[in-house]
Amino acid sequence: MTDVLARRALGLLLAASLAVAGCNTTPTTPPVLDLPPGTVAGDATALARWWSVFGDARLDGYVDEALAHNLDLAAALARIETARAAVKLAQSDLYPSLNLAVGAARNRSSEIGANPLPQGFSPRSSDFRVALEASYEVDIWGKYRTATRAARADLLATRFARETVQTMVAADVARTYFQLLATDAQLAVLADTLKSREDTVGLQRDRFQAGVVGEYEVASAEAERASVLADIATTRRGAGQLETALTVLLGRTPREVYTPDVRYDAASARLLEVPSIPADLPSNLLERRPDIRQAETQIAAANLRIDVARADYFPSVSLTGSLGHESGALARLFNGPALIFGLGANLLQPLIGLKAVEANVEAATARRAEVVVAYRQAVLNAFSDSRNALVASSTARDALAAQALRRERLARALELGDIRYKAGYSPYLEVLDLQRQLLQAQTLEIDAARDARIAVVDLAKALGGGWDFRADLGAR
Repeated sequence: MTDVLARRALGLLLAASLAVAGCNTTPTTPPVLDLPPGTVAGDATALARWWSVFGDARLDGYVDEALAHNLDLAAALARIETARAAVKLAQSDLYPSLNLAVGAARNRSSEIGANPLPQGFSPRSSDFRVALEASYEVDIWGKYRTATRAARADLLATRFARETVQTMVAADVARTYFQLLATDAQLAVLADTLKSREDTVGLQRDRFQAGVVGEYEVASAEAERASVLADIATTRRGAGQLETALTVLLGRTPREVYTPDVRYDAASARLLEVPSIPADLPSNLLERRPDIRQAETQIAAANLRIDVARADYFPSVSLTGSLGHESGALARLFNGPALIFGLGANLLQPLIGLKAVEANVEAATARRAEVVVAYRQAVLNAFSDSRNALVASSTARDALAAQALRRERLARALELGDIRYKAGYSPYLEVLDLQRQLLQAQTLEIDAARDARIAVVDLAKALGGGWDFRADLGAR
């Protein structure tokens, strides 16, 4: 009767635990947010390698080199391998453990103890043992299955993290490359300007010697030449720093970073050409952005770990078994009578330590709340980046067109001003002012072209470009 009651009590305990476990399963989906409507589905193929729209073979080569050798990407790949090992570790709890136990002992008992040995028995004894020992905890509540799912979600999150790094590396390479193009184009403009300033200095010195102009005109021309020389030095310094930054992004060796070999074509006509990519908010932005998908999988992992922590409330059932041989003499270890085996089952229900389990559940729940906030922040940043990039992309071209027109009209004004000065209708100060304005306009036009190209880069990055978001990451 007692055995029947005990079995019934155990059955009721297991049934109640199963019911509680079922009622406390945590959903793994991210929270629903108030999102703006998408306007276009977008071309996933074009955004996957968006840098190719610039039609620059050197840029394509640099991006490919960075994606193959960049150290940040290498570190992200190492984190993927760490997460993959964690999945294997979590999976190991789903299977029985089997160990080979081999032991040998030599003991001596007291001859005058509380229970002395009978006459003729040796106080020394040996024990030799060889056995296979197995143990297995039955995953009744799905604790280890859930932990494995959580580890897989972490693995997927590290893959999305790598894709996030990849999009950033591709964008940084393109941004640095275009800055290099701009500085080289500015150096070309400054070189032409310097030649013009040197010609002006020579002309003014000749006119001073002839008594046509005073020392003021000569000093002003020499000052303008010195200003251009200072601008050249500053621009060269910036170009050197950009070359260093680019070689670091490409993952080159320290020797190559110290003596960078960076090649690029800085023809102004190419620099002023700015391609286009779809300038609308895609309807699948949350799928395109790897940082958002990373945050989604982190929510799934955090939710699953709440269930893992909650499973400790319920009893654990473990099975054990052993099979082998044991003998006091090594020569008789594998004889038939030396055979040993054992089977066992244990049920462990926590009673006193429930506060610790409760604390673990609360900690897992708090971590989930933190991850949810990170997800909301990632989505917010995605739409913020997209809007800013769309605004920059739509206005940068207008700025470039305006700067081009300004440079063109100032060049014409300088031609007319030079004619007026040589004809004696205007002072030399007017020519100097027009020269300064033209140099500034040429520089600003190059800056506008650089900014327009970087706006395309930022837009592609904001829209989740730089990776194939439709690829089956689970197969990697």
